[in-house]
Order: sequence, then structure tokens, then C-alpha cells
Amino acid sequence: MDPFLVLLHSVSTGLSNDELTELKFLCRSRVGKRKLERVQSGLDLFNVLLEQNELDSEHPELLRELLVSLRRQDLLQRLDSFEAGAAGRVPPEERDLRAAFDIICDNVGKDWRRLARHLKVTDVKIDAIEEKYPRNLTEQVRESLRVWKSTKREDATVSHLVRALRACQLNLVADLIVEDQQARGLEDEDVSGRGGGSSIAGSLTSCDSDGPTLGAPW
Repeated sequence: MDPFLVLLHSVSTGLSNDELTELKFLCRSRVGKRKLERVQSGLDLFNVLLEQNELDSEHPELLRELLVSLRRQDLLQRLDSFEAGAAGRVPPEERDLRAAFDIICDNVGKDWRRLARHLKVTDVKIDAIEEKYPRNLTEQVRESLRVWKSTKREDATVSHLVRALRACQLNLVADLIVEDQQARGLEDEDVSGRGGGSSIAGSLTSCDSDGPTLGAPW
């Protein structure tokens, strides 16, 4: 059974009617009026958010925001427990990619459209992302990366992101990712003694000098 769905069910059963009303109000900018009118429980609301890709196990930030608004520390503790357990289940490659996403979201800014186009995200998708998050630049960036990851699947790697950033002349952001990955690799070596992160860091560093590959197909 999906642990995230179990968490959402647990949260839903812990909500009062007044709290559900408050959550529906807070989601007015994300969910259409007709859909909100059909929401009769927390699960109904979470289902809508899941269907609209506003919420998933990899990005439970919205759930945290909503629970903070309700001041429900008990439910926040359940979310904390889920995230702690999820962190242990995530493969190293996925953790590296998430860390790179966070750095890009924090530093790319309005250049995200240029990066998205280089990542082969279509203009139609870009327009849809802007419409979905008209006043949230960070979510625009993150959603474009999600689209790219969903399209590329196993080919969505940190090294691909670094090459794309350098091709877009976003070298500072690329450097931040390389430095972060190298630091994470050293941490892995300290913990496991296996040196599992060195190959990732090495492949990223090689992107700096491998200029001719910038235009290579992904």
C-alpha cells in the first residue's frame, strides 16, 4: 500500500468539518469552484490535488502549508514521519536529482523558460505551466523540471541538467550543483566507506571540459 496515500487518509480522518472548509478556501486559487463544491471530505480534496499534480509523495510541500495554516502540529508530525521514512527509501540517484532541482529552483529565476526549451519542454507545456502558476516563479521552475523528468524517465540525470545549464550560460547554477553533488559524494563515503558518490561527482566535473557534447541529443 502506498505510504503517501495512507498518510493522506490519516490526515483526512483527523480533519473537522470547519477545518475542511478552511482547506477548501485556501485551495481556491488551485482548484476550480465546481470541483470544490463537490468536495465533501479531506480525501475528496486530496484526490483533486493529486489529479492536478499539485500534490504527490515527492512534493508534499502543499500539504505542509495547509497543515501549518490549520496549526495542526499532530498532523504535521505524521507528515514529518512520512518524509523521514521516504528519505530512507529514495535511491541515491533520485536524491541527487531532487537536490539539483532545489538548487535550480532557488537560482534560475526568470531564465527557466530558456532552460526548459533546451530540455525539450514544448512551448505549449511552458504556457500551461505559466497559466497553472501565474504568480509563483519557483513552482513554474519546478513544474518544468517535473515535466522534463516525466518525459525523459530514466534518462533524466543530474549530468544532463548540468550540460543544459552550461549550454544556457547558467554556469553559476551548474557550478552550485556540481559542488553540492561532490559534497554529497564525500558524505556518502564517510557514511558507507564505499565511495559511492565519487563517480557521480566525477561525471559532473567532466561536463565542464566536455564542451563539444553540449549540443548532443538527450
